[in-house]
Order: sequence, then structure tokens, then C-alpha cells
Amino acid sequence: MAVTTTNLTQGPADIYTAPFGATEPADTAINTAPSASAWTDMGGTMDGIELEITQEYKELVVDQIVDIPARRMTKREATLKTKLAEPTLERLSWALNGATGGVTTGSGFESLEPDDSSAATQPTYSAVMLDGYAPGGLRRRIIARKVLNVEGVKFAYKKEDQTVYEVGLATHYVSPSIKPFKIVDEVDA
Repeated sequence: MAVTTTNLTQGPADIYTAPFGATEPADTAINTAPSASAWTDMGGTMDGIELEITQEYKELVVDQIVDIPARRMTKREATLKTKLAEPTLERLSWALNGATGGVTTGSGFESLEPDDSSAATQPTYSAVMLDGYAPGGLRRRIIARKVLNVEGVKFAYKKEDQTVYEVGLATHYVSPSIKPFKIVDEVDA
């Protein structure tokens, strides 16, 4: 088996966020930063950014065959996990899926209060974009179009550890014509 060493990939990704439904950069703009007016750079991360796509399948069976003749997908979920290394209140508000009113500023202070609306109200979805590396040393862009942080936000103050916000973002259905996520690789022209 031959190995194409240029397909080996390593390196960090930048993470950006925008409101759900924000205009996405064109596929041809893969090697440029997204518009700062629409997308917010979330700064540094720690221990990378992990994308996991899980798929569940239901077996189709018949009495006449002992083997499983087929399967159909019944569920798919893509999740992004990272640790935001710049623990500002703006990033905490985003990690809490848009705390009520966001961050309040005043003379010499900022404050944040959590959302306490009922379970019947719609949460604040956002979009996430990762800009990392693809095979060949080129760029890869992953756009998760409708996400919520579905895991608890953890952060600690410890003598020997850096304070970070741990988040776990789950993608959600958008529409029949707009898929929950998209992956674009730059290729040699």
C-alpha cells in the first residue's frame, strides 16, 4: 500500500461564530478569513477542536435470511467540542446560547446574567465555522449552520491549570435544501 505523505494533516483550526442564518463565505474564498461584520473570531482554543459525526442505522431483516440484508439511517448528529482559551464574558454568553441581554457594560465593569426563560421558548441558535488544514497543506473549512451548546459549560480556576470554557456544540436540521453542515477543501488549481 502506497502512502501519499502530502495527505497527512496536522495543525490547529480557527473558530468563528455568527448568528444562525448568517451569510456564508463563498467556497472560492476558502483561503481568506470570513467577513468580520458577520463572523466573530472566537480566539484561541486549547487541545484543538474535535468534529464527531455519529450515525445510527436500523437493520432491515427477513425470516428467510440469517444475515442482515440492509440498513437505513435513522439518526445523524455532528458535534464540535473545544475549549475556548479566552474566557471573556462575551464568549461565556455565546457558550450559554446567548444569555439574556448578553453582556452589560458600565463604567469599569461588565456583567452577564443567565437566560431563565421557559423551556417552551426557542433557544438562540448560532452558526460555527472552522478554518483548518486539508491534505496537501491546503485549507479546509467546516461550516456548522445551526448549533447549540448542548453540554454544560465548565470552567475552573486552578493553580496549575489555565481557565478555559469547555463547550460541546450539536448541529441541528435546517431545511430540506440547506444541510446542517458543509465541508469545503481547497484544491490545487
